[in-house]
Amino acid sequence: MSEIRLYVTTTEVRAGEILDLLSEVFGEEDFAIATTEIDEKKDIWEASVYMMREDEAQVRARVEDALKTSFPDAKVEREVIPDVDWVARSLEGLKPVRAGRFLVHGSHDRDKVRPGDIAIEIDAGQAFGTGHHGTTAGCLETIDRVLRSRSVRNALDLGTGSGVLAIAVRKLRNIPVLATDIDPVATRVAAENIRSNGIASGISTATAPGFHSTAFSTHGPFDLIIANILARPLIKMAPQLVNHLAPGGSVILSGILAAQRWKVLAAYNGAHLRHVRTIWRNGWVTIHLDRP
Repeated sequence: MSEIRLYVTTTEVRAGEILDLLSEVFGEEDFAIATTEIDEKKDIWEASVYMMREDEAQVRARVEDALKTSFPDAKVEREVIPDVDWVARSLEGLKPVRAGRFLVHGSHDRDKVRPGDIAIEIDAGQAFGTGHHGTTAGCLETIDRVLRSRSVRNALDLGTGSGVLAIAVRKLRNIPVLATDIDPVATRVAAENIRSNGIASGISTATAPGFHSTAFSTHGPFDLIIANILARPLIKMAPQLVNHLAPGGSVILSGILAAQRWKVLAAYNGAHLRHVRTIWRNGWVTIHLDRP
């Protein structure tokens, strides 16, 4: 069944405002909401919500109802997305991304690596996370900042996707890293990316739903836990995640829409973590917390 994208073409500022509005309307429902830059010079952006065809009528009605007061001139347009591997297709030819000291690039852009760059090579594939999404880039920036300022002896990349964050940690520090994902395809892709980035040892991969795997107790507790997932599972797993955090450890959370940040912060404050910093990127946030 084809996926449908409903979108509004507008400016960057208004796209961000629409994203926040739609985030409030759809809350934790399983509809992806995003903003995309179309033309930088002309300040043309699109704010989009994605759904399956069977949900289109009710989603459109809710979108139009949400927009009519604050954005009465907004025209909701429609695109049918064919059943193809859009993750791989959309990532082909993407430009390198800089985040902190990191440069995330495809194999076709190896010549863009400059002296002093910490290069991570990730090609388009089945697993999410190449540095181009605001959540991944925000995590990379925060990893750089945390590892500059704190003593970290081991790390966990929870929901590793492409493995880019685990690779980033290992390239900065010669410490053991555990990279887990609930998806065995992601775990396999992460292991391949780890090897292709010249890391022969130091990162262990495991397919692990939740915290039920013995891998966590074997490798933990962790001085640094990075979880780039989604707000709802992050909130749900807060007590278990904090149970695997070493005293004085740091947590980096992402995959969180700006409108959801307060719920996530409340969950982790309730688990006795202290908020350190929040990074904002294109309607998404990355949150750094620590354990006093």
